Amino acid sequence: MKLLPTVILLLLVLLAFDDVEARGTPRAHRSNHQWSSMFVFGDDFVDNGNVPNIVGEKTSRQWSYPYGSYRNSNWSGAPVPTGRFSNYRMQSDFIARMLGLTEAPPAYELTSDQSCDASGMTFAFGGAGVFKVTSTAKKVPTLAAQVQAFKRLVNDNVISTRQLHHSVALIAISGNDYMSGSEANNGFYSSFNDLYIYMGNVATEILDNVAQLQMLGVRKVLVNNLHPIGCMPSQTSSNNYTTCDLLGNYGASVHNKYLNQMIGERDNVHVLDLYSAFTDIVNHAPGEGSDRSKDFKRKLTPCCESSYEGGYCGERSSSGKHLYDLCENPDKSFYWDETHPTHAGWEAVMEALEQPLMEFLDQDYVP
Repeated sequence: MKLLPTVILLLLVLLAFDDVEARGTPRAHRSNHQWSSMFVFGDDFVDNGNVPNIVGEKTSRQWSYPYGSYRNSNWSGAPVPTGRFSNYRMQSDFIARMLGLTEAPPAYELTSDQSCDASGMTFAFGGAGVFKVTSTAKKVPTLAAQVQAFKRLVNDNVISTRQLHHSVALIAISGNDYMSGSEANNGFYSSFNDLYIYMGNVATEILDNVAQLQMLGVRKVLVNNLHPIGCMPSQTSSNNYTTCDLLGNYGASVHNKYLNQMIGERDNVHVLDLYSAFTDIVNHAPGEGSDRSKDFKRKLTPCCESSYEGGYCGERSSSGKHLYDLCENPDKSFYWDETHPTHAGWEAVMEALEQPLMEFLDQDYVP
């Protein structure tokens, strides 16, 4: 998906007048507190199977090879696509392992009615935003709709008070509200002020859902800030994957500014700084960046790329021919496809975020 053209034009002018500051597997380290349950909300960065598998649809590509193919390159077994938008693990899997769990909790759509796994549940849905996104499948639940599904299970005592009191929630909103296809494109951006209002509304929606989760009894809430969306291959392809889009990253920093103002000091809430973690790997100044940055030879180029313009990773012709190209070693690529990191990419990001995350989880709950 591409950034809205109107957003790009306004950000270009705003950039001239405003100064917004931009900037190995994590151990299965168990927190000193007993966080035995995890509830996951958001979009394709953390969806592990809620988008249905409809053969031939782009929105279902994560259910087919080469998605899940990391297993194939490291073990003798066949690839196992699991509905994740990556070649193996993603962010929520790494956080789950830090809590002492094996992987992210089961997907809501793959769980029997009126039941909840002891490890929690994933409500996140690929393509979702805080507002409706029209370019995705028709029945993509917004963040608020996902939280409402969670609330129904709490009210029906499917999710017990005890489970809630040992739970951590993750909210991952990764930019769908700012991409082409968002309903915000319907003439909303008529002035600079409108752009700021809209970004503030996105952050406010995230805050409202954080408050709802806390009111329902979730003890700790993790919230992603917005990664540097100008560095996604979907945004860098126009310059042959050589540089990040400055305006896209500026927009992300504006979003993060509002998010920090609203929830940065809220009790029992921790903002996961994806912007800095991604930037330190794929878009740092020469001689700077994280040590893990050196592990990636392909920082802005996707490992899996369509062989023709307008196609997508995993696409096949009617005869079964692959219509995409796959890199030789995904572990050397940060991005898996045009939007999502590889297993190795997420591993490096979560390694950078692990220490402050674990320190937050080890802090006592503030009533």
